[in-house]
Amino acid sequence: MRIEDEIKQPVFKNEYQKGLINLIYTAGWLQQQQAAAFRQFDLTLPQFNVLRILRGQHPKPATVNLLIERMLDKTSNASRIVDKLETKGLVTRTVCPSNRRAVDIRITEPGLELLHRIDESVKEHHGLQMLTLEETQQLNQILDKIRD
Repeated sequence: MRIEDEIKQPVFKNEYQKGLINLIYTAGWLQQQQAAAFRQFDLTLPQFNVLRILRGQHPKPATVNLLIERMLDKTSNASRIVDKLETKGLVTRTVCPSNRRAVDIRITEPGLELLHRIDESVKEHHGLQMLTLEETQQLNQILDKIRD
């Protein structure tokens, strides 16, 4: 559906304004789709993001600072997210042996298993399945260019 129809705005100041609004609207739409997909696993989008980062670090530990650096949503409270994931048994926290002020965070086997189940469940519903590989590569180049 066209952005004009989605937000009931038939005219934009110019194509740049339309593109910006379309990008913001689509980002929100994709986040809603992802949130709905993770709800069945009792996870929020930021919790999934932390688990994804920890899987990438596995078997090495991560720190809260590393999580903050790599999180997609920079406004998320990484410490609180880790608390909730630890309560669910998906991560562990231990005092770092070489720096007692630091805490090592690791994903657990149940955390890895959950991510595997999520990967299987959402691989066909990632929000970009209607794009070709070439279109997806173009999209990535354009988005990278916007942030440069």
